[in-house]
Amino acid sequence: MEIMESIRVAFKELIVPELDRIKEENREIRAILDVTNKRLDDVNIHLADQSRRIDSLREELGSEIKETNKRIDSVREDLGQRIDSVREKLGFEIKETNKRIDRLYEVIVRRDEHSQVVQRLMTLERDVDELKRKLAA
Repeated sequence: MEIMESIRVAFKELIVPELDRIKEENREIRAILDVTNKRLDDVNIHLADQSRRIDSLREELGSEIKETNKRIDSVREDLGQRIDSVREKLGFEIKETNKRIDRLYEVIVRRDEHSQVVQRLMTLERDVDELKRKLAA
């Protein structure tokens, strides 16, 4: 029995302290795990809250964005109509200006023709004066 007693003593001296240390480390690990799980739970709660806030903002902003898009479409349509109106007015003004330019061209050509007629008349008068002088001489 002495062998059994010596083995028992050896176990108590070698294994039991090691087991006690392992048990203590296990308790520490469990404590750390509990703290970590608590922190994860807090993060999950925070994320769920953020998700709800995002969904709420998405709903609010979604309707605002739709309204803004409607206003933009309305402004775009109004601007399109205004641009078309300005194009029509400009087209009319350009046609009127072209008519006035055509009329001015006709007047300038007539003046040029008038200048040529005056020069021809002066040439003819000179020729007639020369003929009269020749006849008189």
